[in-house]
Amino acid sequence: MPFPDSPPRVPDGTRIYAVGDIHGRADLLGAILAEIERDLTRNPCDDVVEIFLGDYIDRGGHSRAVIDMLREDPSHDGERICLKGNHEDMLLEFLEDPEVLILWMQNGGQPTLSSYGITPPAEVSAKTVNQVRDQLSEALGPQRAFLSGLATSHVEGDYLFVHAGIRPGVSLEAQEPEDLMWIREPFLSFDGPLPHCVVHGHTPVEQPEIRPFRIDIDTGAVMSGVLTCLVLEEETRRFLSTG
Repeated sequence: MPFPDSPPRVPDGTRIYAVGDIHGRADLLGAILAEIERDLTRNPCDDVVEIFLGDYIDRGGHSRAVIDMLREDPSHDGERICLKGNHEDMLLEFLEDPEVLILWMQNGGQPTLSSYGITPPAEVSAKTVNQVRDQLSEALGPQRAFLSGLATSHVEGDYLFVHAGIRPGVSLEAQEPEDLMWIREPFLSFDGPLPHCVVHGHTPVEQPEIRPFRIDIDTGAVMSGVLTCLVLEEETRRFLSTG
């Protein structure tokens, strides 16, 4: 009996490692990757998919290093999928529209600029903002193509992976990218049913929040020191974490 009348499951033989918001904590990313590697040593699997849910940058001090780490090939023979969060969206929007700088800085963008060796302007003007944009565009190098190429959703079996959530009542094909990266309500309060069980981040929680049709794994790593990884295999769920 298919979901939602039976528990959601991933394809047979596949194991999913889904990781929540990192926000510049390269140390925690390294720690959770080591946890995944140890888990695979203890419990081998031939078909492995890592899925990172976005918000790799901002707030924490090592955004550039996080992106470098995510661009590397995984330690296993499986696949690594990186989705776009609202913070990556703001960075990319700034590169196209300098007026986005203030919004981005208000949402933790300053540490990201610093990680690329760029000093945020003390005084915001058209000249200084354009200078920062040009400096960032040059500093990003091949990372810009990586960020621009991030998808906003991914499906594995009965699970849908997005950064923030979905708009209830709208098919996946018709979802607005802005909702997938930014939405909170009415998604968080919606009790279902939904066509998929949605695995998301974006809204920090003290511990993973498991609801019938969604799982929130943003455990506020930048402040809490706890980066969470949801492990899915057939109908089972379990967690790895750095805390």
